Amino acid sequence: MNEMITERLLIRRWRESDLVPWAAMNADPEVREHLGGILTREQSDSSVARFEAELERRGHGWLAVETREGGEFIGFAGLDEVEEQDPVSGVEIGWRLARSAWGHGYATEAARAVLAHGFDALALPEILAITTAANLRSQKVMHRLGMTHDPAEDFADPDAPQDPARRNVVFRLRREDHGA
Repeated sequence: MNEMITERLLIRRWRESDLVPWAAMNADPEVREHLGGILTREQSDSSVARFEAELERRGHGWLAVETREGGEFIGFAGLDEVEEQDPVSGVEIGWRLARSAWGHGYATEAARAVLAHGFDALALPEILAITTAANLRSQKVMHRLGMTHDPAEDFADPDAPQDPARRNVVFRLRREDHGA
């Protein structure tokens, strides 16, 4: 999983030149609103090192996303194992974009490419998506992808503060339903 190309996006491995715009994204309170607060530059850089190590180890993970026209870094998308402490298991799809990239359909476009890779190349039987109940923007993307939500799977994140960000919702898509 080194590269995916869509009509408008290049989804690829991380580069040194991604660190500054990635850190700016992680310092933006609106981008990080549902993610537990902003990150320092060191935390942001460290996350990229972890992403790259996981890509090397597992063959899938979080990849950088850039626009094909202009080559601007706009965020990330990819697949990752669900965290061990969560009450669900499997492989999770995710995305995060810079605020300047919101509202252009990039998250859906990137996620469709990642889903296709997960189902076709990795032969995953199912892919999950998890977000806070308050993150309606991401939930709209999940609906556009054809993912379904079962409220019985919702759970409280034990690491989140006692506020609305604590409640998480789980969406799923099975391979046989992909593209249906």
